[in-house]
Amino acid sequence: MLKIVIDARRIRDFGIGTYIRNLIHALGRVDQKNRYVLVASSAEAPLLAGLPAQFEIATYNGADTGAVGHVSFPFFLRRFSADVYHIPLNRVPFFMIKPYVVTIHDMASLLFDPQSGFKMNLRRLLFRRGLLRADKVMAVSAATRRDVVNILGIPAERVRLVYSAPAAEFFRHGRAADARAAGPRTEEHERMRILERYQINYPFLLYAGNIRPQKNIPRLVEAFAVVRSELAHHPQYADLRLIIIGDQIARNPAVRRAVVHSRVENCARFLGFVPFDTLRIFYECAAAFVFPSLYEGFGLAPLEAMASGTPVVTSDVSSLREAVGAAAVLVNPENVFDIARGIRDVLLDDDLRHQLILKGKEQATRFSWERTARDVMEVYEEIAKK
Repeated sequence: MLKIVIDARRIRDFGIGTYIRNLIHALGRVDQKNRYVLVASSAEAPLLAGLPAQFEIATYNGADTGAVGHVSFPFFLRRFSADVYHIPLNRVPFFMIKPYVVTIHDMASLLFDPQSGFKMNLRRLLFRRGLLRADKVMAVSAATRRDVVNILGIPAERVRLVYSAPAAEFFRHGRAADARAAGPRTEEHERMRILERYQINYPFLLYAGNIRPQKNIPRLVEAFAVVRSELAHHPQYADLRLIIIGDQIARNPAVRRAVVHSRVENCARFLGFVPFDTLRIFYECAAAFVFPSLYEGFGLAPLEAMASGTPVVTSDVSSLREAVGAAAVLVNPENVFDIARGIRDVLLDDDLRHQLILKGKEQATRFSWERTARDVMEVYEEIAKK
């Protein structure tokens, strides 16, 4: 029996939090022999309720940023004398105690950071040092694994491919025609209630994720403006809207400028972050999910949309191509008109839509958190045997 400590302090985050939450619950389903200590703040601890008895929650309220965290967090971890420590993100404390494993989600913090000079060199040094000292690095895609090996020079034999996966809830709920009774209310009633709350009574394209430079949101806005203009008299899509779930537009001046320049202020909505059940409904009800990112470590959001039965338009870049396979319309993310072409094809070609929905559901089932958890357990056991 192993004792494993997992840093769960970022469980509220949009992307990394999804990974932490799903991995922990999947470990709870597939691992009945090992003991786990989950480190979280007192505010985050309730999110870890309902786990099996071999899971213990340890409260740590210190920050995970700044110089103090490089010392205080490893000092806190020493009390557990664990067989393995798991840091599930690209930030390893300078004095991290061994043995530990790190999950790398992407290299965006190095490839797209506007900083340069000393600060950037220091960040790169700390990033690389944390991975070089790790007993094993888990990359969430083959593309990310190549980046870790080629850009940072981490030995290939130290980097293991362990895919992420869509949450099981995205597979359990069909569209309106497949609505299941849920007590006195059907799934369709719940769907309508959420759409009415957000005053949505029109067809919409959906993007869900953080709004960062590599996410390419300004070009998405411009492509939407092109499609909306072309379909201005279409019987079904004349009132097409764009809904973006993620950061607020006020924090992203480039996106705000694109909205104003494209004259879509009244038909592009930025909802910020929404509860999980609401996000699931938006996935299911979107006319298409559009994700023209310039760079992704894996591309989980398109798989979530596919599992929800929604056709996907996404970028023809390495990790996204790896995730979606042949089950999405791939576009050049640097060409606004190619993004618009992909959107138009998905909306207007009924045969294509039908094929994408079927292929998308099948592609999404290639990834599961139970499989991911078993692969992670193998890494834990491999490290512990050393």
